[in-house]
Amino acid sequence: MSAARRCCPPRALAGLFVWHLRSTGILKIPCQFVHLYRVANSRLITFQYFNSPKRMYVTQCNRDLSQRAKPKSDSIVSPFHELQQLDQDKKVVQKISPVSPVHQSGSETASRSELREMKSAAEAEDSVVPVGTECREDRQWKEMKLQLDDLPGILARLSKIKLTALVVSTTSAGFAMAPVPFELTCFLLASLGTGLASCAANSINQFFEVPFDSNMNRTKNRPLVRGQISPLLAVCFAASCGIPGIALLTLGVNPLTGALGAFNIFLYTCCYTPLKRMSITNTWVGAVVGAIPPMMGWTAATGSLDAGALLLGGILYSWQFPHFNALSWSLREDYSRGGYCMMSVTHPGLCRRVALRHCLALIGLSAVAPVLDITTWTFPIISLPINLYISYLGFRFYRDADRSSSRKLFFCSLWHLPMLLLVMFTCKKSVLGKEDKGHLPGGSHETATEIRLP
Repeated sequence: MSAARRCCPPRALAGLFVWHLRSTGILKIPCQFVHLYRVANSRLITFQYFNSPKRMYVTQCNRDLSQRAKPKSDSIVSPFHELQQLDQDKKVVQKISPVSPVHQSGSETASRSELREMKSAAEAEDSVVPVGTECREDRQWKEMKLQLDDLPGILARLSKIKLTALVVSTTSAGFAMAPVPFELTCFLLASLGTGLASCAANSINQFFEVPFDSNMNRTKNRPLVRGQISPLLAVCFAASCGIPGIALLTLGVNPLTGALGAFNIFLYTCCYTPLKRMSITNTWVGAVVGAIPPMMGWTAATGSLDAGALLLGGILYSWQFPHFNALSWSLREDYSRGGYCMMSVTHPGLCRRVALRHCLALIGLSAVAPVLDITTWTFPIISLPINLYISYLGFRFYRDADRSSSRKLFFCSLWHLPMLLLVMFTCKKSVLGKEDKGHLPGGSHETATEIRLP
């Protein structure tokens, strides 16, 4: 009994260990090893596919194999090569043959349709338009050939015919305002000589400003910039206008008028033109250039430089500041790109102030005219509304400083000057009244009496 009791505890412990192994599933470990070995053998084929060097990307989805390949990179083509290919393309223009009438018979319709098809095919072959060739020709430099039919228009643009017409009109106004009897021959000679001198000055101005005009949208189509005429021809045209013009004013009118014309050409070409790229004083110099033509008209009629000539020159001098400053305000980008030193570009505040000052100066100059015994006292009263209106637009330009106010001031100046000169001419004092008082320039009362005699 004692020995049996001693052996019971080890057996009980062994039974408990075996029961624990069964409950934890350790006995299933060999079976799991066998299962893992079989699964590994079944997946061996998939590993072989992934290790195959023939395929770069292989995936298995729903037992379907799909292969992905990287797209081939596009070759870099030069843009010049693409332009050459575009130039080589051709556009074929074909004409659509008209539909044959319904009432014709079948044989006639068939034969005529065949003839039309043959003609349309022949015309299509002849009407091949190489678009690339036209584009290539547009991009290439072309030699400009001067034709005699185009020469008058080119010379008119070279001489700035509109500006020349304005100069001649102000000269005519100065001649008409002179307190002397009207003489047609002298008037025509003075107008012709002044016009020729203006054409010469404008042509020389364009000759000097070719590299700068090519950078501006407003002047890039001038004849010298586009190469429509040669610089030699432009210089010859300027000389053929300037020399006869000054000679005509000196010999046909009087030496004083010829001297003023020569001085104006020198001032415009040798002072104003280079100053446009150096200092804003070019605007004041250009205003003097515009003020001389009415003085030339006065001296052509009277032969002397009187207070009336200075008054007309002062009116033209003040009128040019609102006119040009308003114009240059809308062209600031062009002037800056062309390299011109203008008030509107470098001193915008001064540009607006100067325009307003000279608008108000026109009112004062109009009031001085009857004091100098040039017009009657009705002239300051009649001219006051138009002077006040341009002063109002000058104030708007000074206050707002935008494109709209500058354009209104510029267009007002275009009609303000001719209307002011017209009103001044209608209010001019009569020559007979001055003859009675003996106030004719360059003569006495006896001379005045002789002028009235037939």
